[in-house]
Amino acid sequence: MTEDKTKDLAVNAICPWSGDPVQYDSLARYRGNIVGFCNPGCRDKFIRATGLFDAAIAQSGDAA
Repeated sequence: MTEDKTKDLAVNAICPWSGDPVQYDSLARYRGNIVGFCNPGCRDKFIRATGLFDAAIAQSGDAA
């Protein structure tokens, strides 16, 4: 898959952490969607954060 096609799969064009453009090597799958980030560091930060929230939701018994 080419860089442009991969970025087109993301639900966003701008990194939610930095505001910079999404890069093809910094994508994550979350709840069935591909979310893009400007670099692997931002992607990894997102994965850690969502993991904590998902765990907290599951423990509270309010998982959707």
